Amino acid sequence: MSANLLAIFYLISGVLFILALRGLSSPETSRQGNLLGIIGMVIAIGVTIISVGNFSTGFIYLLGFLLAGGLIGTYIAFKIPMTAMPELVAGFHSLVGLAAVFVAISAFLNPEIFNLGYPGDIKIASLIEMSLGGAIGAITFTGSIIAFLKLRGIMSGSPITFFGQHYLNLLLGLTLIGLIFYLCKLQSDTFFWSIILISFLVGVLLIIPIGGADMPVVISMLNSYSGWAAAGIGFTLENTALIITGALVGSSGAILSYIMCKGMNRSFFNVILGGWGATEDTIKATSKEQKPVKNGNADDAAFLMKNASSVIIVPGYGMAVAQAQHALKEMVDALKKNGVKVSYAIHPVAGRMPGHMNVLLAEANVPYDEVFELEDINNDFANCDVAYVIGANDVTNPVAKSDPQSPIYGMPILDVEKSKSVLFVKRSLSPGYAGIDNDLFYRENTLMLFADAKKMTEEITKNL
Repeated sequence: MSANLLAIFYLISGVLFILALRGLSSPETSRQGNLLGIIGMVIAIGVTIISVGNFSTGFIYLLGFLLAGGLIGTYIAFKIPMTAMPELVAGFHSLVGLAAVFVAISAFLNPEIFNLGYPGDIKIASLIEMSLGGAIGAITFTGSIIAFLKLRGIMSGSPITFFGQHYLNLLLGLTLIGLIFYLCKLQSDTFFWSIILISFLVGVLLIIPIGGADMPVVISMLNSYSGWAAAGIGFTLENTALIITGALVGSSGAILSYIMCKGMNRSFFNVILGGWGATEDTIKATSKEQKPVKNGNADDAAFLMKNASSVIIVPGYGMAVAQAQHALKEMVDALKKNGVKVSYAIHPVAGRMPGHMNVLLAEANVPYDEVFELEDINNDFANCDVAYVIGANDVTNPVAKSDPQSPIYGMPILDVEKSKSVLFVKRSLSPGYAGIDNDLFYRENTLMLFADAKKMTEEITKNL
Protein backbone atom coordinates (compact mmCIF):
# COMPACT_ATOMS: atom_id res chain seq x y z
CA MET A 1 0.00 0.00 0.00
CA SER A 2 1.34 3.46 -0.95
CA ALA A 3 2.28 5.95 1.75
CA ASN A 4 -0.40 8.42 0.60
CA LEU A 5 -3.17 5.84 0.70
CA LEU A 6 -1.96 4.68 4.11
CA ALA A 7 -2.10 8.26 5.39
CA ILE A 8 -5.65 8.71 4.07
CA PHE A 9 -6.91 5.60 5.86
CA TYR A 10 -5.18 6.64 9.08
CA LEU A 11 -6.80 10.07 8.74
CA ILE A 12 -10.22 8.44 8.33
CA SER A 13 -9.68 6.34 11.44
CA GLY A 14 -8.56 9.46 13.32
CA VAL A 15 -11.74 11.31 12.34
CA LEU A 16 -13.81 8.32 13.49
CA PHE A 17 -12.00 8.38 16.85
CA ILE A 18 -12.85 12.07 17.27
CA LEU A 19 -16.50 11.41 16.39
CA ALA A 20 -16.45 8.49 18.85
CA LEU A 21 -15.33 10.77 21.70
CA ARG A 22 -18.04 13.25 20.75
CA GLY A 23 -20.64 10.47 20.83
CA LEU A 24 -19.43 9.14 24.17
CA SER A 25 -19.93 12.58 25.75
CA SER A 26 -23.68 11.93 26.04
CA PRO A 27 -25.64 8.83 27.14
CA GLU A 28 -28.06 9.25 24.22
CA THR A 29 -25.28 8.98 21.62
CA SER A 30 -22.85 6.72 23.49
CA ARG A 31 -23.74 3.54 21.57
CA GLN A 32 -23.19 5.30 18.25
CA GLY A 33 -19.92 6.76 19.54
CA ASN A 34 -18.75 3.33 20.66
CA LEU A 35 -19.55 1.87 17.23
CA LEU A 36 -17.65 4.63 15.43
CA GLY A 37 -14.64 3.98 17.66
CA ILE A 38 -14.75 0.27 16.86
CA ILE A 39 -14.92 0.96 13.11
CA GLY A 40 -12.01 3.40 13.36
CA MET A 41 -9.90 0.86 15.25
CA VAL A 42 -10.72 -1.93 12.76
CA ILE A 43 -9.60 0.34 9.91
CA ALA A 44 -6.40 1.32 11.72
CA ILE A 45 -5.44 -2.26 12.57
CA GLY A 46 -6.43 -3.61 9.15
CA VAL A 47 -4.47 -0.98 7.24
CA THR A 48 -1.43 -1.52 9.47
CA ILE A 49 -1.50 -5.26 8.78
CA ILE A 50 -1.86 -4.74 5.01
CA SER A 51 0.96 -2.20 5.02
CA VAL A 52 3.35 -4.91 6.22
CA GLY A 53 3.09 -6.32 2.71
CA ASN A 54 4.86 -9.55 3.56
CA PHE A 55 2.81 -12.71 4.05
CA SER A 56 5.67 -14.51 5.69
CA THR A 57 5.91 -16.47 8.92
CA GLY A 58 6.10 -13.18 10.82
CA PHE A 59 2.75 -12.12 9.36
CA ILE A 60 1.17 -15.38 10.53
CA TYR A 61 2.58 -14.75 14.00
CA LEU A 62 1.05 -11.26 13.96
CA LEU A 63 -2.40 -12.59 13.10
CA GLY A 64 -2.03 -15.29 15.74
CA PHE A 65 -1.23 -12.76 18.45
CA LEU A 66 -4.09 -10.51 17.34
CA LEU A 67 -6.52 -13.42 17.43
CA ALA A 68 -5.30 -14.59 20.85
CA GLY A 69 -5.49 -11.09 22.35
CA GLY A 70 -8.88 -10.42 20.78
CA LEU A 71 -10.36 -13.65 22.12
CA ILE A 72 -9.00 -13.01 25.62
CA GLY A 73 -10.34 -9.46 25.59
CA THR A 74 -13.74 -10.60 24.34
CA TYR A 75 -13.98 -13.31 27.01
CA ILE A 76 -13.09 -10.86 29.77
CA ALA A 77 -15.55 -8.25 28.47
CA PHE A 78 -18.42 -10.74 28.53
CA LYS A 79 -17.54 -12.22 31.92
CA ILE A 80 -16.61 -9.11 33.92
CA PRO A 81 -19.36 -7.70 36.18
CA MET A 82 -19.97 -3.94 36.29
CA THR A 83 -18.67 -3.88 39.86
CA ALA A 84 -15.26 -4.97 38.62
CA MET A 85 -15.16 -2.54 35.70
CA PRO A 86 -12.86 0.01 37.45
CA GLU A 87 -10.15 -2.55 38.13
CA LEU A 88 -10.58 -3.97 34.62
CA VAL A 89 -9.93 -0.51 33.18
CA ALA A 90 -6.87 -0.15 35.41
CA GLY A 91 -5.66 -3.57 34.25
CA PHE A 92 -6.08 -2.67 30.59
CA HIS A 93 -4.25 0.62 31.12
CA SER A 94 -1.32 -1.34 32.52
CA LEU A 95 -1.17 -3.40 29.31
CA VAL A 96 -1.12 -0.26 27.16
CA GLY A 97 1.80 1.05 29.22
CA LEU A 98 3.65 -2.25 29.02
CA ALA A 99 3.15 -2.36 25.25
CA ALA A 100 4.73 1.10 24.97
CA VAL A 101 7.70 -0.11 27.02
CA PHE A 102 8.18 -3.16 24.77
CA VAL A 103 8.03 -1.06 21.60
CA ALA A 104 10.55 1.41 23.05
CA ILE A 105 12.90 -1.46 23.94
CA SER A 106 12.51 -2.98 20.49
CA ALA A 107 13.17 0.37 18.79
CA PHE A 108 16.28 0.98 20.90
CA LEU A 109 17.76 -2.48 20.36
CA ASN A 110 16.88 -2.70 16.64
CA PRO A 111 16.69 0.90 15.36
CA GLU A 112 17.52 -0.03 11.77
CA ILE A 113 14.24 -1.97 11.44
CA PHE A 114 12.31 1.22 12.27
CA ASN A 115 14.54 3.44 10.08
CA LEU A 116 15.81 5.26 13.18
CA GLY A 117 19.51 4.74 12.50
CA TYR A 118 21.83 2.11 13.94
CA PRO A 119 22.80 0.96 17.46
CA GLY A 120 24.96 3.72 18.93
CA ASP A 121 23.92 6.09 16.15
CA ILE A 122 20.16 6.59 16.63
CA LYS A 123 18.50 9.88 15.65
CA ILE A 124 18.34 12.26 18.64
CA ALA A 125 14.64 13.03 18.08
CA SER A 126 13.87 9.30 18.01
CA LEU A 127 15.82 8.74 21.24
CA ILE A 128 13.81 11.46 22.98
CA GLU A 129 10.53 10.04 21.65
CA MET A 130 11.25 6.44 22.65
CA SER A 131 12.63 7.55 26.04
CA LEU A 132 9.52 9.57 26.87
CA GLY A 133 7.18 6.89 25.48
CA GLY A 134 8.96 4.15 27.39
CA ALA A 135 9.16 6.16 30.62
CA ILE A 136 5.49 7.18 30.56
CA GLY A 137 4.54 3.63 29.61
CA ALA A 138 6.51 2.20 32.54
CA ILE A 139 4.90 4.68 34.95
CA THR A 140 1.49 3.78 33.55
CA PHE A 141 2.17 0.06 33.92
CA THR A 142 3.21 -0.04 37.58
CA GLY A 143 0.84 2.79 38.54
CA SER A 144 -2.09 0.90 37.00
CA ILE A 145 -1.07 -2.29 38.78
CA ILE A 146 -1.14 -0.45 42.14
CA ALA A 147 -4.54 1.07 41.23
CA PHE A 148 -5.81 -2.42 40.32
CA LEU A 149 -4.62 -3.85 43.64
CA LYS A 150 -6.27 -1.01 45.59
CA LEU A 151 -9.55 -1.26 43.70
CA ARG A 152 -9.59 -5.03 44.05
CA GLY A 153 -9.02 -4.78 47.80
CA ILE A 154 -5.75 -6.73 47.64
CA MET A 155 -3.94 -3.58 48.81
CA SER A 156 -5.33 -1.11 51.33
CA GLY A 157 -7.17 1.83 49.79
CA SER A 158 -5.68 4.13 52.44
CA PRO A 159 -2.81 6.43 51.43
CA ILE A 160 0.62 4.89 51.96
CA THR A 161 3.07 7.62 52.90
CA PHE A 162 6.56 7.94 54.37
CA PHE A 163 8.87 10.79 55.32
CA GLY A 164 10.44 12.56 52.36
CA GLN A 165 8.27 10.72 49.84
CA HIS A 166 7.55 13.70 47.60
CA TYR A 167 11.15 14.85 47.64
CA LEU A 168 12.16 11.35 46.53
CA ASN A 169 9.65 11.59 43.67
CA LEU A 170 11.11 14.96 42.71
CA LEU A 171 14.64 13.56 42.81
CA LEU A 172 13.65 10.60 40.63
CA GLY A 173 11.91 12.92 38.17
CA LEU A 174 15.01 15.08 37.82
CA THR A 175 17.12 11.93 37.49
CA LEU A 176 14.95 10.76 34.57
CA ILE A 177 15.46 14.09 32.81
CA GLY A 178 19.21 13.81 33.31
CA LEU A 179 19.29 10.21 32.08
CA ILE A 180 17.37 11.11 28.92
CA PHE A 181 19.86 13.94 28.27
CA TYR A 182 22.88 11.67 28.65
CA LEU A 183 21.19 8.89 26.65
CA CYS A 184 20.87 11.28 23.73
CA LYS A 185 24.49 12.34 24.19
CA LEU A 186 26.19 8.97 24.78
CA GLN A 187 23.54 6.43 23.58
CA SER A 188 24.56 3.98 26.27
CA ASP A 189 22.45 0.92 27.06
CA THR A 190 22.93 1.60 30.78
CA PHE A 191 21.14 4.96 30.57
CA PHE A 192 18.24 3.49 28.61
CA TRP A 193 17.62 0.60 31.00
CA SER A 194 18.01 2.95 33.97
CA ILE A 195 15.22 5.15 32.53
CA ILE A 196 12.88 2.16 32.26
CA LEU A 197 13.63 0.79 35.74
CA ILE A 198 13.36 4.16 37.51
CA SER A 199 10.08 4.84 35.66
CA PHE A 200 8.67 1.55 36.97
CA LEU A 201 9.54 2.71 40.50
CA VAL A 202 8.05 6.18 39.95
CA GLY A 203 4.73 4.59 38.89
CA VAL A 204 4.50 2.81 42.23
CA LEU A 205 5.51 5.85 44.29
CA LEU A 206 3.02 8.13 42.51
CA ILE A 207 -0.04 5.97 43.21
CA ILE A 208 0.51 4.48 46.68
CA PRO A 209 -0.05 7.82 48.51
CA ILE A 210 -3.38 8.42 46.76
CA GLY A 211 -6.37 7.41 48.89
CA GLY A 212 -9.52 5.57 47.89
CA ALA A 213 -11.62 8.74 47.67
CA ASP A 214 -9.41 9.98 44.81
CA MET A 215 -9.21 6.64 42.99
CA PRO A 216 -11.70 7.62 40.22
CA VAL A 217 -9.40 10.52 39.34
CA VAL A 218 -6.43 8.13 39.33
CA ILE A 219 -8.19 5.87 36.80
CA SER A 220 -8.80 8.86 34.53
CA MET A 221 -5.23 10.10 35.02
CA LEU A 222 -3.71 6.71 34.16
CA ASN A 223 -5.92 6.65 31.08
CA SER A 224 -4.30 9.94 30.07
CA TYR A 225 -0.80 8.58 30.76
CA SER A 226 -1.46 5.54 28.57
CA GLY A 227 -2.51 7.84 25.73
CA TRP A 228 0.63 9.97 25.93
CA ALA A 229 2.76 6.82 26.06
CA ALA A 230 1.08 5.57 22.89
CA ALA A 231 1.54 8.95 21.18
CA GLY A 232 5.24 9.02 22.06
CA ILE A 233 5.74 5.56 20.62
CA GLY A 234 3.67 6.60 17.59
CA PHE A 235 6.29 9.25 16.77
CA THR A 236 9.02 6.64 17.14
CA LEU A 237 7.25 4.27 14.74
CA GLU A 238 6.11 7.16 12.50
CA ASN A 239 2.59 5.77 12.78
CA THR A 240 -0.04 8.48 12.24
CA ALA A 241 -2.92 6.45 13.67
CA LEU A 242 -1.02 5.77 16.90
CA ILE A 243 -0.11 9.44 17.27
CA ILE A 244 -3.70 10.59 16.72
CA THR A 245 -5.20 7.92 18.97
CA GLY A 246 -2.66 8.48 21.73
CA ALA A 247 -3.09 12.25 21.63
CA LEU A 248 -6.90 11.93 21.80
CA VAL A 249 -6.76 9.53 24.73
CA GLY A 250 -4.09 11.55 26.50
CA SER A 251 -5.79 14.93 26.12
CA SER A 252 -9.33 13.69 26.85
CA GLY A 253 -8.10 11.79 29.91
CA ALA A 254 -6.27 14.88 31.17
CA ILE A 255 -9.35 17.07 30.66
CA LEU A 256 -11.58 14.55 32.44
CA SER A 257 -9.11 14.33 35.33
CA TYR A 258 -9.11 18.12 35.62
CA ILE A 259 -12.92 18.27 35.57
CA MET A 260 -13.14 15.58 38.25
CA CYS A 261 -10.53 17.30 40.42
CA LYS A 262 -12.49 20.52 40.12
CA GLY A 263 -15.69 18.65 41.04
CA MET A 264 -13.96 17.20 44.12
CA ASN A 265 -12.24 20.45 45.07
CA ARG A 266 -8.89 18.74 44.60
CA SER A 267 -5.74 20.22 43.15
CA PHE A 268 -5.03 18.67 39.75
CA PHE A 269 -1.28 18.79 40.38
CA ASN A 270 -1.84 17.36 43.86
CA VAL A 271 -3.25 14.18 42.33
CA ILE A 272 -0.89 13.78 39.36
CA LEU A 273 2.13 14.34 41.62
CA GLY A 274 1.07 11.52 43.91
CA GLY A 275 -1.31 12.91 46.53
CA TRP A 276 0.92 15.78 47.63
CA GLY A 277 -0.26 16.87 51.07
CA ALA A 278 -1.47 13.50 52.37
CA THR A 279 0.07 12.76 55.74
CA GLU A 280 -0.20 10.10 58.35
CA ASP A 281 -1.84 12.65 60.69
CA THR A 282 -4.73 13.27 58.34
CA ILE A 283 -5.20 9.54 57.91
CA LYS A 284 -5.22 8.83 61.64
CA ALA A 285 -7.61 11.70 62.26
CA THR A 286 -10.34 9.99 60.29
CA SER A 287 -11.22 7.35 62.89
CA LYS A 288 -14.34 8.11 64.88
CA GLU A 289 -16.23 6.67 67.80
CA GLN A 290 -19.52 5.13 66.73
CA LYS A 291 -22.74 6.62 68.10
CA PRO A 292 -26.29 5.24 68.30
CA VAL A 293 -28.22 5.08 65.04
CA LYS A 294 -31.88 4.72 64.12
CA ASN A 295 -32.53 1.30 62.65
CA GLY A 296 -35.47 0.76 60.29
CA ASN A 297 -36.93 -1.84 57.96
CA ALA A 298 -38.68 -2.11 54.59
CA ASP A 299 -42.08 -1.30 56.12
CA ASP A 300 -40.79 1.97 57.56
CA ALA A 301 -39.10 2.92 54.30
CA ALA A 302 -42.17 2.13 52.19
CA PHE A 303 -44.41 4.18 54.52
CA LEU A 304 -42.13 7.23 54.34
CA MET A 305 -41.72 7.10 50.56
CA LYS A 306 -45.39 6.37 49.80
CA ASN A 307 -46.41 9.46 51.76
CA ALA A 308 -43.72 11.65 50.21
CA SER A 309 -44.26 14.09 47.37
CA SER A 310 -40.65 13.90 46.19
CA VAL A 311 -37.87 11.29 46.52
CA ILE A 312 -34.27 11.63 45.40
CA ILE A 313 -32.29 8.43 44.78
CA VAL A 314 -28.54 8.54 45.50
CA PRO A 315 -26.83 5.45 44.02
CA GLY A 316 -23.32 4.36 44.94
CA TYR A 317 -20.88 1.50 44.71
CA GLY A 318 -22.99 -0.62 47.08
CA MET A 319 -25.75 -0.61 44.48
CA ALA A 320 -23.26 -1.86 41.90
CA VAL A 321 -22.04 -4.65 44.20
CA ALA A 322 -25.60 -5.82 44.88
CA GLN A 323 -26.62 -5.42 41.21
CA ALA A 324 -29.67 -3.57 42.53
CA GLN A 325 -30.24 -1.20 39.61
CA HIS A 326 -33.14 -3.22 38.14
CA ALA A 327 -34.81 -3.64 41.53
CA LEU A 328 -34.37 0.10 42.07
CA LYS A 329 -36.09 0.83 38.74
CA GLU A 330 -39.06 -1.33 39.81
CA MET A 331 -39.28 0.52 43.13
CA VAL A 332 -39.23 3.87 41.36
CA ASP A 333 -41.97 2.74 38.96
CA ALA A 334 -44.10 1.79 41.97
CA LEU A 335 -43.50 5.21 43.54
CA LYS A 336 -44.48 6.98 40.34
CA LYS A 337 -47.78 5.08 40.31
CA ASN A 338 -48.44 6.61 43.71
CA GLY A 339 -47.81 10.09 42.31
CA VAL A 340 -44.35 10.53 43.84
CA LYS A 341 -41.81 12.63 41.94
CA VAL A 342 -38.52 10.72 41.69
CA SER A 343 -35.08 11.94 40.62
CA TYR A 344 -31.57 10.43 40.66
CA ALA A 345 -28.57 12.34 42.03
CA ILE A 346 -25.15 11.37 40.67
CA HIS A 347 -21.92 12.55 42.25
CA PRO A 348 -18.99 13.08 39.80
CA VAL A 349 -17.02 10.30 41.50
CA ALA A 350 -19.87 7.98 42.52
CA GLY A 351 -18.68 4.38 42.25
CA ARG A 352 -15.02 3.85 41.46
CA MET A 353 -14.65 5.32 38.02
CA PRO A 354 -16.20 8.17 36.00
CA GLY A 355 -19.72 7.41 34.77
CA HIS A 356 -19.99 4.17 36.76
CA MET A 357 -23.47 4.93 38.14
CA ASN A 358 -24.73 6.42 34.88
CA VAL A 359 -23.94 3.20 33.03
CA LEU A 360 -25.67 1.05 35.65
CA LEU A 361 -28.82 3.19 35.58
CA ALA A 362 -28.84 3.18 31.78
CA GLU A 363 -28.59 -0.62 31.91
CA ALA A 364 -31.85 -0.62 33.91
CA ASN A 365 -33.48 1.70 31.33
CA VAL A 366 -33.71 4.66 33.70
CA PRO A 367 -34.75 7.73 31.61
CA TYR A 368 -31.84 10.12 31.10
CA ASP A 369 -33.98 13.14 32.01
CA GLU A 370 -34.43 11.79 35.54
CA VAL A 371 -30.69 11.58 36.20
CA PHE A 372 -28.99 14.75 37.46
CA GLU A 373 -25.39 15.65 38.26
CA LEU A 374 -24.43 17.11 41.64
CA GLU A 375 -24.49 20.78 40.63
CA ASP A 376 -27.92 20.41 39.00
CA ILE A 377 -29.73 18.73 41.90
CA ASN A 378 -27.92 19.62 45.12
CA ASN A 379 -30.24 22.54 45.92
CA ASP A 380 -33.29 20.24 45.61
CA PHE A 381 -32.41 18.20 48.72
CA ALA A 382 -33.60 21.01 51.01
CA ASN A 383 -37.12 20.66 49.52
CA CYS A 384 -37.02 16.86 49.28
CA ASP A 385 -39.18 14.64 51.51
CA VAL A 386 -37.02 11.50 51.28
CA ALA A 387 -33.46 10.86 50.11
CA TYR A 388 -32.90 7.17 49.39
CA VAL A 389 -29.15 6.49 49.61
CA ILE A 390 -28.40 3.07 48.17
CA GLY A 391 -24.78 2.10 48.67
CA ALA A 392 -23.23 5.59 48.44
CA ASN A 393 -21.01 6.64 51.33
CA ASP A 394 -18.13 9.09 50.96
CA VAL A 395 -20.04 11.27 48.47
CA THR A 396 -22.76 11.94 51.10
CA ASN A 397 -20.49 12.41 54.12
CA PRO A 398 -21.03 15.84 55.81
CA VAL A 399 -17.52 15.55 57.29
CA ALA A 400 -16.27 16.84 53.93
CA LYS A 401 -17.66 20.24 54.95
CA SER A 402 -16.90 20.25 58.67
CA ASP A 403 -13.62 18.46 59.45
CA PRO A 404 -10.43 20.04 58.05
CA GLN A 405 -8.48 16.94 59.16
CA SER A 406 -10.55 14.61 56.99
CA PRO A 407 -8.95 13.34 53.75
CA ILE A 408 -12.17 14.24 51.90
CA TYR A 409 -12.38 17.76 53.36
CA GLY A 410 -13.33 20.28 50.71
CA MET A 411 -14.83 17.68 48.37
CA PRO A 412 -18.30 18.78 47.24
CA ILE A 413 -20.87 16.27 48.48
CA LEU A 414 -24.53 15.57 47.81
CA ASP A 415 -26.42 17.48 50.52
CA VAL A 416 -28.70 14.58 51.45
CA GLU A 417 -28.62 15.55 55.14
CA LYS A 418 -30.84 18.54 54.23
CA SER A 419 -33.71 16.23 53.22
CA LYS A 420 -36.63 15.81 55.65
CA SER A 421 -35.84 12.09 55.89
CA VAL A 422 -32.83 10.04 54.79
CA LEU A 423 -33.10 6.31 54.16
CA PHE A 424 -29.59 4.87 54.11
CA VAL A 425 -29.24 1.33 52.72
CA LYS A 426 -26.03 -0.31 53.88
CA ARG A 427 -24.89 -3.70 55.12
CA SER A 428 -23.19 -2.24 58.21
CA LEU A 429 -21.70 0.91 59.69
CA SER A 430 -18.35 0.16 58.07
CA PRO A 431 -16.57 3.18 56.55
CA GLY A 432 -16.58 3.95 52.84
CA TYR A 433 -13.72 3.55 50.39
CA ALA A 434 -11.97 6.60 51.82
CA GLY A 435 -11.76 4.72 55.13
CA ILE A 436 -13.64 7.27 57.24
CA ASP A 437 -16.83 7.20 59.27
CA ASN A 438 -19.95 8.87 57.82
CA ASP A 439 -21.62 11.47 60.06
CA LEU A 440 -24.84 11.03 58.11
CA PHE A 441 -25.44 7.66 59.81
CA TYR A 442 -26.03 9.39 63.15
CA ARG A 443 -28.18 12.32 62.08
CA GLU A 444 -31.64 12.71 63.64
CA ASN A 445 -33.38 12.50 60.27
CA THR A 446 -31.49 9.37 59.09
CA LEU A 447 -32.98 5.88 59.19
CA MET A 448 -30.45 3.11 58.60
CA LEU A 449 -31.65 0.10 56.59
CA PHE A 450 -29.09 -2.63 57.27
CA ALA A 451 -29.42 -5.15 54.44
CA ASP A 452 -28.27 -6.14 50.99
CA ALA A 453 -29.22 -3.26 48.70
CA LYS A 454 -31.09 -5.42 46.21
CA LYS A 455 -33.05 -7.41 48.82
CA MET A 456 -34.01 -4.27 50.77
CA THR A 457 -35.16 -2.48 47.61
CA GLU A 458 -37.25 -5.50 46.56
CA GLU A 459 -38.86 -5.66 50.02
CA ILE A 460 -39.71 -1.96 49.86
CA THR A 461 -41.29 -2.47 46.43
CA LYS A 462 -43.48 -5.29 47.80
CA ASN A 463 -44.65 -3.05 50.64
CA LEU A 464 -45.41 -0.26 48.22
